[in-house]
Amino acid sequence: MSGLIIRNLSDQLVDLVRDRILNGSVSPDQPIRQDALAAELGVSKIPLREALTRLEQEGLVRNQINRGYFVRSLDAAEAEEVYALRLKLEPDTVALAAKRATDEDRQHAIATHAALDDVTNAHGDGVGAFNRAFHLALIRPSGQAITTILLERLHVLSERYVRKHLEPLGRDERANSEHDEILKLWLARDKAVAKLMHAHIKKTVVDLRGQLSQRGKS
Repeated sequence: MSGLIIRNLSDQLVDLVRDRILNGSVSPDQPIRQDALAAELGVSKIPLREALTRLEQEGLVRNQINRGYFVRSLDAAEAEEVYALRLKLEPDTVALAAKRATDEDRQHAIATHAALDDVTNAHGDGVGAFNRAFHLALIRPSGQAITTILLERLHVLSERYVRKHLEPLGRDERANSEHDEILKLWLARDKAVAKLMHAHIKKTVVDLRGQLSQRGKS
Protein backbone atom coordinates (compact mmCIF):
# COMPACT_ATOMS: atom_id res chain seq x y z
CA MET A 1 0.00 0.00 0.00
CA SER A 2 2.81 2.41 0.90
CA GLY A 3 4.42 1.80 -2.50
CA LEU A 4 1.16 2.75 -4.22
CA ILE A 5 0.91 5.93 -2.16
CA ILE A 6 4.51 6.88 -2.97
CA ARG A 7 3.92 6.25 -6.68
CA ASN A 8 0.74 8.35 -6.62
CA LEU A 9 2.58 11.21 -4.88
CA SER A 10 5.38 10.97 -7.44
CA ASP A 11 2.89 11.13 -10.32
CA GLN A 12 1.15 14.13 -8.73
CA LEU A 13 4.47 15.93 -8.34
CA VAL A 14 5.34 15.33 -11.98
CA ASP A 15 1.93 16.72 -12.96
CA LEU A 16 2.37 19.81 -10.75
CA VAL A 17 5.82 20.68 -12.07
CA ARG A 18 4.79 19.92 -15.66
CA ASP A 19 1.83 22.30 -15.34
CA ARG A 20 4.11 25.08 -14.09
CA ILE A 21 6.44 24.58 -17.03
CA LEU A 22 3.65 24.46 -19.59
CA ASN A 23 1.87 27.57 -18.28
CA GLY A 24 5.09 29.58 -18.40
CA SER A 25 5.55 29.95 -14.63
CA VAL A 26 9.14 28.66 -14.89
CA SER A 27 11.45 30.68 -17.12
CA PRO A 28 13.68 28.85 -19.64
CA ASP A 29 16.44 31.38 -18.96
CA GLN A 30 17.01 30.58 -15.29
CA PRO A 31 17.88 27.31 -13.50
CA ILE A 32 14.95 25.74 -11.68
CA ARG A 33 15.39 26.68 -8.01
CA GLN A 34 14.91 23.25 -6.52
CA ASP A 35 15.13 24.36 -2.86
CA ALA A 36 12.47 27.04 -3.29
CA LEU A 37 10.22 24.87 -5.45
CA ALA A 38 10.46 21.91 -3.05
CA ALA A 39 9.57 24.17 -0.11
CA GLU A 40 6.65 25.70 -2.01
CA LEU A 41 5.29 22.27 -2.95
CA GLY A 42 5.91 20.86 0.54
CA VAL A 43 8.21 18.03 -0.57
CA SER A 44 11.86 17.13 -0.19
CA LYS A 45 14.38 17.64 -2.98
CA ILE A 46 14.67 13.90 -3.66
CA PRO A 47 11.18 13.34 -5.13
CA LEU A 48 11.43 16.73 -6.88
CA ARG A 49 14.67 15.64 -8.54
CA GLU A 50 12.98 12.39 -9.59
CA ALA A 51 10.12 14.41 -11.09
CA LEU A 52 12.58 16.60 -13.00
CA THR A 53 14.31 13.48 -14.33
CA ARG A 54 10.98 12.23 -15.68
CA LEU A 55 10.26 15.62 -17.22
CA GLU A 56 13.69 15.52 -18.86
CA GLN A 57 12.64 12.21 -20.44
CA GLU A 58 9.47 13.93 -21.69
CA GLY A 59 11.62 16.60 -23.35
CA LEU A 60 10.48 19.56 -21.23
CA VAL A 61 13.67 20.18 -19.23
CA ARG A 62 17.39 19.67 -19.71
CA ASN A 63 20.05 18.97 -17.09
CA GLN A 64 23.30 20.92 -17.26
CA ILE A 65 26.18 19.48 -15.24
CA ASN A 66 26.94 21.65 -12.18
CA ARG A 67 24.16 24.06 -13.13
CA GLY A 68 20.99 22.06 -12.57
CA TYR A 69 17.77 21.74 -14.53
CA PHE A 70 16.50 24.28 -17.04
CA VAL A 71 13.23 24.46 -18.95
CA ARG A 72 14.00 23.89 -22.61
CA SER A 73 13.55 26.98 -24.75
CA LEU A 74 11.07 27.08 -27.61
CA ASP A 75 12.86 25.87 -30.70
CA ALA A 76 11.83 26.08 -34.35
CA ALA A 77 13.37 22.72 -35.23
CA GLU A 78 11.59 21.01 -32.33
CA ALA A 79 8.28 22.59 -33.34
CA GLU A 80 8.72 21.34 -36.91
CA GLU A 81 9.42 17.80 -35.70
CA VAL A 82 6.58 17.70 -33.17
CA TYR A 83 3.99 19.05 -35.60
CA ALA A 84 5.22 16.86 -38.47
CA LEU A 85 4.59 13.81 -36.29
CA ARG A 86 1.18 15.11 -35.30
CA LEU A 87 0.31 15.63 -38.96
CA LYS A 88 1.21 12.01 -39.68
CA LEU A 89 -0.64 10.47 -36.74
CA GLU A 90 -3.44 12.70 -35.54
CA PRO A 91 -5.85 13.24 -38.48
CA ASP A 92 -6.47 9.55 -39.22
CA THR A 93 -6.59 8.69 -35.51
CA VAL A 94 -9.24 11.35 -34.93
CA ALA A 95 -11.29 10.00 -37.84
CA LEU A 96 -11.08 6.47 -36.42
CA ALA A 97 -12.03 7.76 -32.96
CA ALA A 98 -15.08 9.51 -34.42
CA LYS A 99 -16.18 6.18 -35.90
CA ARG A 100 -15.66 4.25 -32.65
CA ALA A 101 -16.74 6.84 -30.07
CA THR A 102 -19.40 5.83 -27.56
CA ASP A 103 -22.15 8.15 -26.36
CA GLU A 104 -20.07 8.80 -23.26
CA ASP A 105 -17.04 9.68 -25.40
CA ARG A 106 -19.14 12.06 -27.45
CA GLN A 107 -20.54 13.81 -24.37
CA HIS A 108 -17.01 14.15 -22.99
CA ALA A 109 -15.81 15.74 -26.25
CA ILE A 110 -18.71 18.20 -26.19
CA ALA A 111 -18.04 19.15 -22.56
CA THR A 112 -14.30 19.53 -23.14
CA HIS A 113 -14.92 21.72 -26.17
CA ALA A 114 -17.30 23.91 -24.15
CA ALA A 115 -14.68 24.33 -21.41
CA LEU A 116 -12.04 25.29 -23.99
CA ASP A 117 -14.45 27.77 -25.57
CA ASP A 118 -15.19 29.39 -22.20
CA VAL A 119 -11.58 29.78 -21.12
CA THR A 120 -10.55 31.09 -24.55
CA ASN A 121 -13.36 33.67 -24.67
CA ALA A 122 -12.45 34.79 -21.15
CA HIS A 123 -8.75 35.00 -22.12
CA GLY A 124 -8.09 32.93 -19.02
CA ASP A 125 -5.09 30.95 -17.93
CA GLY A 126 -4.56 27.40 -19.09
CA VAL A 127 -5.81 27.71 -22.68
CA GLY A 128 -3.01 25.38 -23.76
CA ALA A 129 -4.08 22.72 -21.27
CA PHE A 130 -7.72 22.94 -22.35
CA ASN A 131 -6.67 22.79 -26.00
CA ARG A 132 -4.68 19.62 -25.26
CA ALA A 133 -7.64 18.10 -23.41
CA PHE A 134 -9.96 18.81 -26.36
CA HIS A 135 -7.65 17.25 -28.93
CA LEU A 136 -7.11 14.17 -26.75
CA ALA A 137 -10.86 13.81 -26.25
CA LEU A 138 -11.09 13.39 -30.03
CA ILE A 139 -8.17 10.93 -30.11
CA ARG A 140 -8.63 8.51 -27.21
CA PRO A 141 -11.81 6.77 -28.44
CA SER A 142 -9.79 5.43 -31.38
CA GLY A 143 -8.74 2.47 -29.25
CA GLN A 144 -5.20 2.76 -30.66
CA ALA A 145 -3.27 2.49 -27.39
CA ILE A 146 0.29 3.02 -28.67
CA THR A 147 -0.67 5.80 -31.07
CA THR A 148 -2.61 7.52 -28.29
CA ILE A 149 0.39 7.39 -25.94
CA LEU A 150 2.58 8.91 -28.64
CA LEU A 151 0.07 11.67 -29.34
CA GLU A 152 -0.31 12.41 -25.63
CA ARG A 153 3.46 12.98 -25.42
CA LEU A 154 3.41 15.11 -28.56
CA HIS A 155 0.60 17.24 -27.17
CA VAL A 156 2.55 17.88 -23.98
CA LEU A 157 5.46 19.11 -26.12
CA SER A 158 3.03 21.12 -28.26
CA GLU A 159 1.39 22.94 -25.39
CA ARG A 160 3.94 25.74 -24.97
CA TYR A 161 3.90 26.26 -28.73
CA VAL A 162 0.10 26.52 -28.62
CA ARG A 163 0.46 29.34 -26.08
CA LYS A 164 2.95 31.04 -28.37
CA HIS A 165 0.70 30.54 -31.40
CA LEU A 166 -2.29 32.19 -29.68
CA GLU A 167 -0.40 35.37 -28.74
CA PRO A 168 -1.34 37.45 -31.83
CA LEU A 169 -4.73 39.17 -31.76
CA GLY A 170 -7.51 37.12 -33.36
CA ARG A 171 -5.75 33.77 -33.24
CA ASP A 172 -7.96 32.48 -30.41
CA GLU A 173 -11.15 33.32 -32.33
CA ARG A 174 -9.83 31.50 -35.40
CA ALA A 175 -8.86 28.47 -33.30
CA ASN A 176 -12.33 28.42 -31.73
CA SER A 177 -13.98 28.49 -35.14
CA GLU A 178 -11.78 25.65 -36.42
CA HIS A 179 -12.47 23.57 -33.30
CA ASP A 180 -16.22 24.11 -33.78
CA GLU A 181 -16.08 22.72 -37.32
CA ILE A 182 -13.84 19.81 -36.33
CA LEU A 183 -16.18 18.80 -33.50
CA LYS A 184 -19.24 18.95 -35.77
CA LEU A 185 -17.65 16.56 -38.29
CA TRP A 186 -16.35 14.31 -35.47
CA LEU A 187 -19.80 14.04 -33.90
CA ALA A 188 -21.28 13.32 -37.33
CA ARG A 189 -18.71 10.50 -37.74
CA ASP A 190 -17.71 12.17 -41.00
CA LYS A 191 -14.34 10.90 -42.27
CA ALA A 192 -13.71 14.40 -43.67
CA VAL A 193 -12.72 15.32 -40.09
CA ALA A 194 -9.26 13.94 -40.90
CA LYS A 195 -8.75 16.50 -43.67
CA LEU A 196 -10.00 19.32 -41.48
CA MET A 197 -7.76 18.30 -38.57
CA HIS A 198 -4.78 18.14 -40.93
CA ALA A 199 -5.51 21.68 -42.14
CA HIS A 200 -5.92 22.89 -38.54
CA ILE A 201 -2.54 21.51 -37.43
CA LYS A 202 -0.85 22.69 -40.64
CA LYS A 203 -2.04 26.28 -40.13
CA THR A 204 -0.59 26.26 -36.64
CA VAL A 205 2.86 25.14 -37.71
CA VAL A 206 2.94 27.63 -40.60
CA ASP A 207 2.09 30.46 -38.19
CA LEU A 208 4.70 29.24 -35.72
CA ARG A 209 7.40 29.27 -38.39
CA GLY A 210 6.92 33.00 -38.77
CA GLN A 211 6.70 33.65 -35.04
CA LEU A 212 9.75 31.58 -34.08
CA SER A 213 11.74 33.02 -36.99
CA GLN A 214 11.04 36.53 -35.73
CA ARG A 215 11.89 35.44 -32.19
CA GLY A 216 15.26 34.15 -33.36
CA LYS A 217 16.04 37.53 -34.95
CA SER A 218 15.11 39.56 -31.87
